[in-house]
Amino acid sequence: MDATFSPQRSNTDEESTLSRAKHVEKHKGYGYLMRDCIIGFADGITVPFALTAGLSSLGQSKLVVLGGLAELFAGSISMGLGAWLAAVTEKQHYELEEAREWREVREKPTEEEEEIFDLFAEYGVDRQAARSVVTALKANEDQWVRFMMDFELKLEKPAIKTACVEGLVMGVSYFIGGLFPLVPYFAFPHNTLHGLFTSIAVTGMVLLLFGFTKARLIGTSWKAAFAGAIQMLIVGSVAAAVAYGIVRAVDSNRNL
Repeated sequence: MDATFSPQRSNTDEESTLSRAKHVEKHKGYGYLMRDCIIGFADGITVPFALTAGLSSLGQSKLVVLGGLAELFAGSISMGLGAWLAAVTEKQHYELEEAREWREVREKPTEEEEEIFDLFAEYGVDRQAARSVVTALKANEDQWVRFMMDFELKLEKPAIKTACVEGLVMGVSYFIGGLFPLVPYFAFPHNTLHGLFTSIAVTGMVLLLFGFTKARLIGTSWKAAFAGAIQMLIVGSVAAAVAYGIVRAVDSNRNL
């Protein structure tokens, strides 16, 4: 009588497989574009808000609008160019450091090996345990240099193709953010005080919403998100109050 046996997986194996399948690490990876968007919008709503609030103390809506528009365009262009130049400079710096690492790997391999051992020692890995990794890296110079760039210098390889995009995102975000505190003055061209109060209300709500959304996007708790919203409101309010007070004081002294 033939007996056919089919291999049965143990409960332990099944649980291990299910555990590996269920273990999915969730990380926020919004990268440079999200960073540029947040920085651009935050600066865009804060700086023009402070500027228009300060100019409103002079009591001339036309001056507030013209000054706000000038700052809005100049600021968005400046922020965009700054982000682009930063991305290009970052790439140049990476390439210089990478070229130096290539020279050291080829001209001073012994010293570079010791640096790898030192890096592993920082994580509590002794020389014997790290030796196999060092041997594997020595067999592939590309990976050796990449390892040194990642772990010794802690430099991430930038993508030059995104430099223009980063600049555009930064500039557009700044411009959009700056529109919120400026638009109310268009609605009240003959009443600067009404424009100021409306700008404060609109910008305050946007600051709260932006601070809350920003905190939630990076994965913080609801409590921390509310704290972030209040923080953004305080920063914007203080900047506007200081600008208003300084311009008012300067104008008062000029009229004495």
